[in-house]
Amino acid sequence: MEGVFEALASLPRRRMLSFLSQTALSTVELAERFGMSAPAVSRHLAVLQQAGLVSGEREGQRVLYRLNRDVLLGALARLASEVDGPLRRAPPRKLF
Repeated sequence: MEGVFEALASLPRRRMLSFLSQTALSTVELAERFGMSAPAVSRHLAVLQQAGLVSGEREGQRVLYRLNRDVLLGALARLASEVDGPLRRAPPRKLF
């Protein structure tokens, strides 16, 4: 789970995930949308792929990247349960 949140720590990577949640895109298409070089986008995609957040599928000469929703949602659910558990066990705070 730590790898997922390390990958999500970057605003450009979160923005890429937002685009990839709508459609599959190539490195060049993402680079055009972000005004970045294709190698810079590739480095971001490599981090996202290593975290399991995106997968790439070769289509001819290009690779199309897609969001792995289950990985993202699973990490968010685990985080929510880790945070919620201690909050539920804590005694209620007195207001006065």
